Amino acid sequence: MGVDSFVNWLRDAAGVLHENAAYLTELDSAIGDADHGANMDRGFQAIVAVLDETSFESADELLKKAGMTLVSKVGGASGPLYGTFFLRFGTALAGVAPITAEAVGKALHAGVEGVLTRGKAELGDKTMYDAWAPALEAYDAAVAGGSDVGPALTAAAEAAAKGRDATVPLVARKGRASYLGERSAGHQDPGATSTTLILESAARTLA
Repeated sequence: MGVDSFVNWLRDAAGVLHENAAYLTELDSAIGDADHGANMDRGFQAIVAVLDETSFESADELLKKAGMTLVSKVGGASGPLYGTFFLRFGTALAGVAPITAEAVGKALHAGVEGVLTRGKAELGDKTMYDAWAPALEAYDAAVAGGSDVGPALTAAAEAAAKGRDATVPLVARKGRASYLGERSAGHQDPGATSTTLILESAARTLA
């Protein structure tokens, strides 16, 4: 798995987030600032612009640039959180060759640890971590069972979707949604939704 695979992932994710921008904003309008879809779309379109103008020699260089682009171009919480994820993900792949399923797993963990360091969320807080946590567990289990990157990411994406759906009844304890208290229950978390979209994209493109 080389740079082209990760370029394909970022381009595919940008397309999916563009297609789902209105949906993500609709989710965010119920419990947030109604800007998650627009923010994610803008950030990933900025990544595509970088890809159109720049060639990268390594996956870590590419992914770190993607992270920096999100931090600089996206407002709200999503830019710093997803930007940190890609920065840490890329850093974990520096000097790694070949990039194996185990290496991708370590990079995923590093990325999510960055998200947790910045966001301070815990499982059940009704945040993107409610999708990331089961995704990591499923990925690790798949790799431990002998799966390669593609099937492991598919398992991760499926687990993320279940985690996303499980946010609906939760009362938010972090972020803008927490201001609503009990009224945040009954709504799907937009961050867990975009996380699932990004992981589903990874499963399609990084096989």
